[in-house]
Amino acid sequence: MLDMKFLRTNPDVVKENIKKKFQDEKLPLVDEVIELDKQFRNAKQKGDELRAQVKKKSKATGAIIGKLKKQGLTDEEAQKTAKDDPAFQAIMAEIAPINEEINALELKEAELEQQIKKIMMIIPNIIDPSVPIGKDDSENVEIEKFGEPFTPDFEIPYHVDIMEKLNGIDLDSARKTSGNGFYYLCGDIARLHSSILSYARDFMINRGFTYYIPPFMIRSDVVTGVMSFAEMEGMMYKIEGEDLYLIGTSEHSMIGKFIDTILPEENLPQTLTSYSPCFRKEVGAHGIEERGVYRIHQFEKQEMIVVCKPEDSMAWFDKLWQNSVDFFRTLDIPVRTLECCSGDLADLKVKSLDVEAWSPRQQKYFEVGSCSNLGDAQARRLGIRVRKEDGTKYFAHTLNNTVVAPPRMLIAFLENNLNADGSIRIPEALRPYMGGMEVISVPVK
Repeated sequence: MLDMKFLRTNPDVVKENIKKKFQDEKLPLVDEVIELDKQFRNAKQKGDELRAQVKKKSKATGAIIGKLKKQGLTDEEAQKTAKDDPAFQAIMAEIAPINEEINALELKEAELEQQIKKIMMIIPNIIDPSVPIGKDDSENVEIEKFGEPFTPDFEIPYHVDIMEKLNGIDLDSARKTSGNGFYYLCGDIARLHSSILSYARDFMINRGFTYYIPPFMIRSDVVTGVMSFAEMEGMMYKIEGEDLYLIGTSEHSMIGKFIDTILPEENLPQTLTSYSPCFRKEVGAHGIEERGVYRIHQFEKQEMIVVCKPEDSMAWFDKLWQNSVDFFRTLDIPVRTLECCSGDLADLKVKSLDVEAWSPRQQKYFEVGSCSNLGDAQARRLGIRVRKEDGTKYFAHTLNNTVVAPPRMLIAFLENNLNADGSIRIPEALRPYMGGMEVISVPVK
């Protein structure tokens, strides 16, 4: 959410930013919210003037009561007696309509404030100047490749076929219990899944991040603080009858942890890594896979989150995506970084970069993680402020990035570590988490 003062003084900058995001339908909102803000400030100014009048007149009534108290009356007796005083009555008669006008103005202020907030939640954040301009994800820009894409001299089966050959997945039973978009992982594949998450946890701890397991449900004020309404509608599952939502990623809980807090500047940056299950509707054009684990309703993820000073956020952005690249390379998976263009950025984001893994079977890269700098947008919505040594306050910057999100990541892992006989190589970094296992062998029938 933008600063209203910034929008008021830089409407053309905000409009140009909207155009860069190809959201021209939102252009009229800028002038609309400026007019509402003008009405709000006028109402507040008028209310303040009237309150000053009431305060001044109240001093006169106070003087009358004070005079009576000096005559020996108690405070209660003085107030009761004053009511019969013509001068007191005249002043109160003047105050009554002013108070009525103040009440009406306060109601108007509250209504205007809600209208302003509603619009400001829709107007997109100002993107970083380095963001490439493009309409959608087809215009995202490749930045760099890490590791050489490799294609073996044997055919690589579909990832579900690989796992089924290893007795590692049961989609049919999951459809019976839960429907499409769910799965049972079994045996060594289930162990591999858990091992990858454990390795990711330790990988981030070794890089100085504090490990968290957060709540898996959050209230609506946190949901609307961490994401846009459009994202919420397409992602979040609501708990019926309660003000609770299942999280789509632990970023939601972890940023929400700081709601309505004032952080001493010396306590920044906050560098956190969190594990959670994730639940997503996956509403939209892509839909849920009937046979696969790439787009599903339930998965697990290790996340990284940073809360920092504004001047440090871009440096942290580069550190975060580099963590993901380094993690995948230790597992012998080639990756590339892809910068999201303006039209592919969610409205709260200043800059975003996807990490994509190489798929030997498909002969292309696919997304396995996303790194985002949200500037102070989430902090403004959630009230996350920083106090400097001199006592002044400002809004923090927040960032998040995926460390790893199996089972989607398992697709890349299995394809890049597959042997011709259907067995799976275990990279050295992961072996301690797999009990020393070097290969997942195909079961003998």
